[in-house]
Amino acid sequence: MTTSSEPIVLGIDPGLRVCGWGVVRGGSRAAYIASGAIKPNPKAPMTTRLLTLYDSIRDIIVSHQPDELAIEDPFVGSIQPASALAIGQARAAAVLAAATNGIEVEFYAPAAVKAAVSGYGQGDKRQVQSMVRMLLGLETPPEPLDAADAIAVAICHLGLRRARALERTTRR
Repeated sequence: MTTSSEPIVLGIDPGLRVCGWGVVRGGSRAAYIASGAIKPNPKAPMTTRLLTLYDSIRDIIVSHQPDELAIEDPFVGSIQPASALAIGQARAAAVLAAATNGIEVEFYAPAAVKAAVSGYGQGDKRQVQSMVRMLLGLETPPEPLDAADAIAVAICHLGLRRARALERTTRR
């Protein structure tokens, strides 16, 4: 992990079918490092799919050495109970991968993530993808949409992290 004042953050958009991930570096302007999606075999047993997520996220952590992990906390009222359970299991795999590597985890509601990147908490995935591209100065939008969502989670975390640091310095 870096000890720089510009942390590296791994954002996760959890899912058992598609789990988006994105790595950004903080600073005066967030900088894109990498992103992608983990797609466990949908025909594999649940335990195998969860192990795939855990191993893949652990590999991303080893490769990119993030200081912190930010994960989207799904709004359970908007999805079916079975879907909520599956997302919760995928989220747990990401949290365990972070915890076994000594990385702190923060959770963010989808509306907070959307508001952080677009100023509006109800935007759709395409709007988030477009805003992530603009905020990071990328030539093309990150693909797939789940990766763009994960990057948005990391950007949200960096913004709130800066706000907390500013608040601490003004209280002194």
